[in-house]
Amino acid sequence: MTSDIVLKNVVKRYRRGREQIEVLHHLNLAVTAGDFLALMGPSGSGKTTLLNLIGGLDRPDGGEILVEGERIDRMPPGPLAAWRARNIGFIFQFYNLMPSLTAARNVELPLLLAPLSKADRRQRVDAVLDIVGLGGRANHKPSQLSGGEQQRVAIARALVADPGLLLCDEPTGDLDRATADDILGLLQVLNHRSKTIVMVTHDARAAEHASHVLHMDKGALVSEPRDMAL
Repeated sequence: MTSDIVLKNVVKRYRRGREQIEVLHHLNLAVTAGDFLALMGPSGSGKTTLLNLIGGLDRPDGGEILVEGERIDRMPPGPLAAWRARNIGFIFQFYNLMPSLTAARNVELPLLLAPLSKADRRQRVDAVLDIVGLGGRANHKPSQLSGGEQQRVAIARALVADPGLLLCDEPTGDLDRATADDILGLLQVLNHRSKTIVMVTHDARAAEHASHVLHMDKGALVSEPRDMAL
């Protein structure tokens, strides 16, 4: 099986005043298609930076990034945005839902620029809300939903364009243990349905739901965690 994600010698730097900070140090990574990878490590270790690079939200200062065979580090902004909309679903800790819109309308947002009829969009929205167990809550606004239900709406929104890759940044960090386990169980089901998942987490119990775990420390992948504040 070929690798879905390949990073070769990737470097990422940020400027802080006159100082240049190297956040990722010649990092190499391969994630096999259909995998569920958890990335763990202390705050500031580069986990979210790595996730943003894989998703095309940021660009490296050196090295190569291939996702499904595409050199996304070389794509111009317009084609990169179109590629990202087709291929990547993002799930964040704080849901990022529009408070004035219903669950269905929040889920529909990624489809509004797609060449789909209103009926086709609604069919997709209904299908993914059913997948996440919220078929009966489509007309509820975020304020009428629990935290776990809001995260399910966010997952449905990430799924609605049928991307092959889900990138999750602390997806259960704002949830209680029981609700977090429900969400992680849903991610496992999606993984078994052929979605590749890369999840950043501080939670060792959350990481147990992944197929395997990699640890980051100071911008590099390490074989063993070193007294990390997980």
